[in-house]
Amino acid sequence: MARTAKTSKSKAPAQPDVVEVALGLFADRGFGQVTMAEIAAAAERPLSEVLLAYPGKGAVLAAWFRRIDAAMIEGGEAGAHEDLRDRLFEVVMRRFDLLAPRKALVSDLMRAAAADPLGLGLVLAASLRRTIRWMLAAAGSEAEGLRGLLVRKGLAALYADTLRVWLTDETEDAARTMAHLDKRLRQAGGLMDRLTFVRRRGAASAT
Repeated sequence: MARTAKTSKSKAPAQPDVVEVALGLFADRGFGQVTMAEIAAAAERPLSEVLLAYPGKGAVLAAWFRRIDAAMIEGGEAGAHEDLRDRLFEVVMRRFDLLAPRKALVSDLMRAAAADPLGLGLVLAASLRRTIRWMLAAAGSEAEGLRGLLVRKGLAALYADTLRVWLTDETEDAARTMAHLDKRLRQAGGLMDRLTFVRRRGAASAT
């Protein structure tokens, strides 16, 4: 009986990731100088396909920030025995570590947003609101209503202030950033009280 020759099917090479391609273009040329058509071409995809997934450059950035947020919370929520301030410190620093490979791009985006508050500025503000919610979830202190609004605003201000330090922090271990974040968390007594209240209330309602 003649043997049938086995034909091996070669897998097609994976297409470049649209988000990563876009981030590279933004870093090289600036957010405002890149078009969606250029992103699609660099990602080797039809423009129509890219636009279905990402209606604009803001959507591409939002997708990147969602990836960062997802990686940030992979460690899960803090246990009831852990200090809330320490857990929040860990969550914020974890996000900075994840952003570190694109630190120059983050700095460029912040400057571009200041010049375009109604465009890129709104995109970054919306992403920050989502990030703050995920930070609180990772710290085990989600909150709604007026108290939740105050908590989120306080944490957003604290994070934005620390972000400015991080962007200029040239130490290898981010020592300046950690020292500043620790100081700000200790100063934020009212915020910590609200976070602790929300967390205890959540634990009580779950029992």
